[in-house]
Amino acid sequence: MLQVEGVHTFYGAIEALKGVDLHVDEGEIVALIGANGAGKSTLLMTICGVAKARRGRITFAGSEITAERTDDIVRRGVACSPEGRRIFPRMTVLENLRMGALTADPERYDENLAAVFELFPRLKERAQQRGGTLSGGEQQMLAIGRALMSEPTLLLLDEPSLGLAPLVVKQIFEAIRRINAQRRMTVLLVEQNAHHALRLAHRGYVLVTGQITMTGTGQELLENPEVKAAYLEGGHA
Repeated sequence: MLQVEGVHTFYGAIEALKGVDLHVDEGEIVALIGANGAGKSTLLMTICGVAKARRGRITFAGSEITAERTDDIVRRGVACSPEGRRIFPRMTVLENLRMGALTADPERYDENLAAVFELFPRLKERAQQRGGTLSGGEQQMLAIGRALMSEPTLLLLDEPSLGLAPLVVKQIFEAIRRINAQRRMTVLLVEQNAHHALRLAHRGYVLVTGQITMTGTGQELLENPEVKAAYLEGGHA
């Protein structure tokens, strides 16, 4: 479904991605782990067209999207729940969800909204509440729900557990599992919480200073001594 080939992305003269190769097959959950500053968010932003690859190629569902605009990529079926949630704080929960539905078929709005409320019942309870007054966990649910309202076939999740209490983290990862299992939605998950991410993922990649250094199944990476030392046992990459 998604193929990233030899992608180099720069911020000015700084090379953030240094020839990244990665693929995500239909129906998979793929985890991308790495330390702060490794380039994980940059890769997602490059896939979305927010940052532009200077070299390399990105293909989605058989079509090249390397140079496409972000709104066109969303219309193709790619949605992103960004790091830091970035909801619209002055809008209500319902208004935030409507914003996510702008590129979707309006005839399926009610169906999609009901599916989001079934996945996150708390959002239904808070439907008329302003987004900025929600708890951190509720805002993360809203960010994911807003992405789902665009009817994506590929969901990009950037640090969904960041800053959340352990119980809420468990709820968020269970929701991701349900999205994949019940809807067969393909997920590319960027996470610093390597333990949760690799337990959930079918496959994973390790990104270090803009380069993929390791790949394997989620279980293989969980059991890898280098991954354990750097990401699972209190170490730092």
